[in-house]
Amino acid sequence: MKRNIYILSALLAGAVGLTGCSDFLDKQSAAYDSDGFYRTDAGLDEGVTGAYALVPFNLNWDVPPTMVQDVYSPYALQDQENTTIGAGGGLTPDQSYVNSYWAGHYNIVARANSVIDGAKTDRSDMSDMYKARLAEVKFIRAYAYYNLMTTFGDVPFFTSSVTPDQYGAGRTDKKEITDYIVAELNEIAESGDLAWKTANRGRTDRAAVYALISRYCLFAGSLDFGGEGREYFKKAAAAASEAMAHRHLAGKFNDLFTLAGQEKADVLDEILWEIPYSTAGSRKVHRTRYGHTSRTVGGSSVRFPSSLLACTFECKDGKRIDESPLYDPKKPSANRDPRFRETLLCHGDTMQYTLSGNKAVLNVYDSKTRMFPNPRKPNDWYSGNNLDVSGVGASFAKPGNGLLWNKYNTDLTESFSESSIDIIIMRMAEVYLTYAEAKIELGEMDESVYEAINAVRRRAGMPDFDNARKGNQDLMRQIVRRERKVELAMEGVVFTDFRRWQIGDILNEHPIYGQPIEEIRYEGLTAADVPNFKTTQRHDINDVANFEHFKDKLTARDLQRHWEPRFQWWPIPRADLDRDPNLTNPEGY
Repeated sequence: MKRNIYILSALLAGAVGLTGCSDFLDKQSAAYDSDGFYRTDAGLDEGVTGAYALVPFNLNWDVPPTMVQDVYSPYALQDQENTTIGAGGGLTPDQSYVNSYWAGHYNIVARANSVIDGAKTDRSDMSDMYKARLAEVKFIRAYAYYNLMTTFGDVPFFTSSVTPDQYGAGRTDKKEITDYIVAELNEIAESGDLAWKTANRGRTDRAAVYALISRYCLFAGSLDFGGEGREYFKKAAAAASEAMAHRHLAGKFNDLFTLAGQEKADVLDEILWEIPYSTAGSRKVHRTRYGHTSRTVGGSSVRFPSSLLACTFECKDGKRIDESPLYDPKKPSANRDPRFRETLLCHGDTMQYTLSGNKAVLNVYDSKTRMFPNPRKPNDWYSGNNLDVSGVGASFAKPGNGLLWNKYNTDLTESFSESSIDIIIMRMAEVYLTYAEAKIELGEMDESVYEAINAVRRRAGMPDFDNARKGNQDLMRQIVRRERKVELAMEGVVFTDFRRWQIGDILNEHPIYGQPIEEIRYEGLTAADVPNFKTTQRHDINDVANFEHFKDKLTARDLQRHWEPRFQWWPIPRADLDRDPNLTNPEGY
């Protein structure tokens, strides 16, 4: 019996960084008694902590999924040519990211089901803490299923531990999963078992439950599950409204992504759920910057934002770059929405690269980069093809399209390559925009909708949107979709949104165009070299930039970029297909 206790403790070891129990494995757990491990307060607490610990599983370069999900959308790129799986490249049942994403989330489901199965729910004298932990683990399971369903479509759905005879059960319809989970989450929210705001960072709370309901229902409404799209939009708006009545936006956008900022009361009010990291005790850090920005000047990055995202950011006058007199193709980051520089870096921008104060000027053309105030000889850029970083490497901005991620990278109080900034999973800005989008889709455009969008814009330092949009459903769709992209980029939301909006075809109809070619550089561009967003009404509403009229001046990569309807959903991993042929995707995989 004692041996089994220690096996379970080992399975829960990933939670040590969250609980602070450095001697957790050195003693028999007080959580166990003859009534069953999860049937005690201490046992359930440890079990739920173990479920939390599985949420930030390593998807790529020691970075949890929520930080790299958007890289698997058309708004981002990977280092190698034509491998960006958001555009279908490498999207196969054998793709490592596909397998890791599937397995990581089903590990969460398995742990949650195990805890729920072992919990004591047949007593009327459960403690408040016990009720809260049981609600939390159901929420964690719901979060995992949301990511699975929005990525793979219909998926195997189990609400208790799986038995061998269930391995051939096949897929469960997305609507059935959504209805079950939404009903369960509503029950949790209405029970009052969770506080509106958690006292323990990293744990979920009642506002987060409503936020997750709104995510599920917005997705179901957008894809019109069962022909009930309007009902789902109503539920999305109602759930978002509940959260908005109790939680609010932080005062400053960038405070959300720095260590000092995340200690502020207004920031903690906006953050609904986060992955906690810490430098105390056993150091718990992530390597968000690895891949997003090379750990060495002269090395190479492996994940990049694309120009399709960069072109979405308005100029500071509140107009899109094809409509604003402030946009200068020679200096694309000048006069833009402040969130542009908080989210992205491009050629010519300066970034502080070391804690000692050294700065680097990003350069995608010259063979050397300049660092200052360090007087040493400038570091050499490695020689490398603009489009291929295999081999010895290349400029860390060159292999993409002249852009780097900057969100979470502006904090300079820690080592550049190791960070203990908490990673946000859900926050109120998303909820505001979900409320607005759901109401717009219902045709219920009123001042509450306009204020929700403008509140997010004002916080970023942007003007209210043009009043001419009010009452026009297409123009309101355009502005709320634009805000979701520029506000929530690199937070895992864009990854799901492009599926909801069903715009993969227009996002992937051309190669990705980036910085001007060597012979022209930015200095050689003219006022006419501005993307066209009005190829069709769909392109316009979704801010899809077209560079065809000046593409000969630009570098291009992912030349095989294309879209097929089956790319809407990822394929089931090969091992699971072999075990259960019923998992075959009827839409192509």
